[in-house]
Amino acid sequence: MNTGKYMLLLRLYACDNDYNGIQVVPSTEYLHTVNDGGRNYTVCLLERKCVCGRFQIDELPCPHAWAVLKSKFLMPEEYCSSYYKPSTIVMTYDVPVYPLPDKNDWNIPEHVAEEVVLPPKWKRPPGRPKKKRDKNLSELLLPKNQHSCSICGQGGHNKRTCRNAPRNK
Repeated sequence: MNTGKYMLLLRLYACDNDYNGIQVVPSTEYLHTVNDGGRNYTVCLLERKCVCGRFQIDELPCPHAWAVLKSKFLMPEEYCSSYYKPSTIVMTYDVPVYPLPDKNDWNIPEHVAEEVVLPPKWKRPPGRPKKKRDKNLSELLLPKNQHSCSICGQGGHNKRTCRNAPRNK
């Protein structure tokens, strides 16, 4: 992740907390309970953990941790992983990349050279892939709207194909 995305995520998490729906209740110096829209989230600043899991996975303060940091007037940059900092990104390029020798000089182990790589068993069908979207619970429970005719009000057909239409003499 580059530095631009890092700063964007920090700003995004800050925007999430600009509304009044988040309430921070301290338990200890590092342990806090965050009430966000009726749900409680436990945030531990010492271990950099939140019940939602985003603080651990992204290694960036999640909106709940951000609310705790704002309430304690702490800098969120101090709770971000060093992997997102520009100095660390620059350090990854400090290690020299040595060129490979000629392909004829490669020492390939025998068990690797003998291994046969087969083509895939299935071929993807041509054309655009079909949408495999999981439907919402509300989409599954709500009945589908049936179109009705604007002339007679019955379902199963429309105005153009209506047989109950009054005929002009």
